[in-house]
Amino acid sequence: MALKIACLQLDIAFGNPAENKRRVQQEIVKAAQEKADVIVLPELWTTGYDLKRLDDIADEEGADTKAFVRELARLHRVNIVAGSIAKKTSAGVTNTMYVVNRNGDLVGEYSKLHLFQLMDEHLYLQSGQSSGLFTLEQALCAGMICYDIRFPEWIRIHTAQGAEILFVVAQWPLPRLQHWRTLLQARAIENQCYVVACNRAGKDPNNEFAGHSMVIDPWGDIIAEADENTGALMAEIHLEKVGEVRKQIPIFQDRRPEYYNGVEKNF
Repeated sequence: MALKIACLQLDIAFGNPAENKRRVQQEIVKAAQEKADVIVLPELWTTGYDLKRLDDIADEEGADTKAFVRELARLHRVNIVAGSIAKKTSAGVTNTMYVVNRNGDLVGEYSKLHLFQLMDEHLYLQSGQSSGLFTLEQALCAGMICYDIRFPEWIRIHTAQGAEILFVVAQWPLPRLQHWRTLLQARAIENQCYVVACNRAGKDPNNEFAGHSMVIDPWGDIIAEADENTGALMAEIHLEKVGEVRKQIPIFQDRRPEYYNGVEKNF
């Protein structure tokens, strides 16, 4: 099965959900016109890293965002991996990804497990408590958010259950661009899966971001890579390749999880 992917590498208006929704709607329409099957947004695309104002600008239970992306998906008949947003709950604010299918049905929700202390996430956000698995176009997928890619044991929990596509959404800073590229390729190689990674572009008051959204195949080969500018990165993936690679080098058959400190018993 072939899927045409569009990663929307956006510059995000700091702390301005209304403007960011306007930009996202415009770019989703364009990607749909290009016959994208799956459209991917970056991390915290509604607010950026305006963490100090999240109590005022975070989306209450994610209600507005879910309605917004569900309507766009239904109207344009596209699947949307809706990056992540600041979701306000009674327990605090989470960094949460939503996934909707072509019918506008919510098929996935994942809140970032690993909070990045260098950007003060642990001071303003609550960690998620569930896995990132979801099914899209009959393919088992996993959603990850930025810092999560530095934790291969977390990702392996998902691919050991059969995930074939790893969707990564991020606001990855430019000074660590080489880490971004290397970690994404490593995650594709060691998990023999497609990695679809959508990063943001541009700057906020504290950071400059790397861009370089990427689509990587199960061998670790880069199919498509953006530069540091805004735009839509388009690429086609072929899911049968996952099975071919996993058959050629059967790492999932050869695993010895009984010796891996019980990490997989928690989920």
